[in-house]
Amino acid sequence: MLERTQRSGRRLFEWVEAGFNRIGGHRWNPFYQLGALSFFFFWIITVSGLYLYIFFRTGTTAAYESVEYLTIDQWYLGGVMRSLHRYASDAFVVTIVLHILREFFIGRYRYFRWFSWVTGVPLLWLTFAAGIGGYWLVWDSLAQYIAITTAEWLDWLPFLTDPIARNFLNQASMSDRFFSLLSFLHIAIPLFLLLGMWIHIQRMTLPRSNPTRILAVGTISALLVLSFILPATSQEPANLDNLVFTVNLDWFYLNFYPLLDKWSAGSIWALVFGVTLLLVVMPWLPPHKPEPVAVVDLENCNGCGRCFDDCPFGAVDMFPRTDNLPFSHEAVVDSALCASCGICVGSCPTATPFRRATALVPGIDMPQLKIADIRDKTVQAAEKLTGHDRVIVYGCRNGTDINRLQGSGVAVISLPCISALPPSFIDFVIARGHAEGVFLTGCQQGDCYYRLGIDWTEQRIAGLRDPALRKKVPRERVATCWSGPVGFARQKAELVSFRAQLLEMGPNRRNGAIINKTDTPDSKGG
Repeated sequence: MLERTQRSGRRLFEWVEAGFNRIGGHRWNPFYQLGALSFFFFWIITVSGLYLYIFFRTGTTAAYESVEYLTIDQWYLGGVMRSLHRYASDAFVVTIVLHILREFFIGRYRYFRWFSWVTGVPLLWLTFAAGIGGYWLVWDSLAQYIAITTAEWLDWLPFLTDPIARNFLNQASMSDRFFSLLSFLHIAIPLFLLLGMWIHIQRMTLPRSNPTRILAVGTISALLVLSFILPATSQEPANLDNLVFTVNLDWFYLNFYPLLDKWSAGSIWALVFGVTLLLVVMPWLPPHKPEPVAVVDLENCNGCGRCFDDCPFGAVDMFPRTDNLPFSHEAVVDSALCASCGICVGSCPTATPFRRATALVPGIDMPQLKIADIRDKTVQAAEKLTGHDRVIVYGCRNGTDINRLQGSGVAVISLPCISALPPSFIDFVIARGHAEGVFLTGCQQGDCYYRLGIDWTEQRIAGLRDPALRKKVPRERVATCWSGPVGFARQKAELVSFRAQLLEMGPNRRNGAIINKTDTPDSKGG
């Protein structure tokens, strides 16, 4: 049931995202930047909130009057800032909810990702608390309804000795100090929220906390237009001597408040605590057997630190050497953080298929798919190819099913991540005449399952990142297609086009040639 739900949800997200990609490309796609957009909306909320705070006055009547001044008398700036504050807060909730759903449907919340998921749960409570406090400060009829309903709900908790609802019995019971406290909390809670967001991304290398410039400009422009067309306004001023019968709820923050009028307070607490507990334990439901993690072989590790630089999840650290080899550092893998993606293997200079003098054991390797196994699979697959447009396809297992591409002139080899393939394998295939070309494919660009796999692969091919593909390798015999799980048609079309290009170029001129020893990187240092 769980797997069926996730497959259906993932398929829905993938097709929606494919539509955005067709319209403006991956840099425009908001679904690939939901976390970054959440940070962006937070800063809009902060900046607009600071401006509003300058003019806000605490007090049972002063609070409402100061907000009305900003909305009406200073509509050209204060009103726009209030609307920005309101709509960015709503958008903040939307991106958070979509981010949670997307990570759940794609399955990016288990195994090594449990920390980010679990630390994200308290952020939901902090977001709700910050939003509710903002509505109270306006002190209109909606704020009156929220204040009384929330106070009665909180009074159910046994550790609260003095009922909070007593503060809202009538207009005379209200104190200006109450608004001073609310104002303080409305500043303090977002600070804790920001701290929680910072903790949330700590186990990621180079986390994206800013959307692309084009998406940021487009988003804030849309919010500004909305703020002018449909400015945020207050309802009637609060009056505790009168009952509130009708309010216009903000369904982004107040969606469960109607239940408080129909269910008991204990039932609502059971619901929210139950959902919170479920979210916390979800990474371990059902129990799973983790994949083997990367293993370091000190005899072949020179402590270069490339695996440390490239690991997307900070699972590799460099420590002082513990053996007698003449290197200062060695790589150490934290099994609790390792994603088993193999990106570290792709970055290791000793993971080269040209190595023949000694056994192909790199400084770091994946037990379930050793670099020697990839070389053997490459050679064996190449032996079965025919024609003058032979291609070896290396594909990420999180993309499309590349087995559907296999044919007499096409061999396929699946990898945990496309960046697990050292660039020297491309050189190996072409220089040794195993095929006319190499075709790399995987996740959709901008949405690599292991975050940085596509980026590192492209930089290595372009010679911008070590280990880099050697300049002597003809780039016209290398093609990439970042099509994602639903891009098989595009992937197949680009492969057909690539093979036609190879036919026009003619057979690989180095077909069957043996490269010189000077071309054979075989030292332990790479």
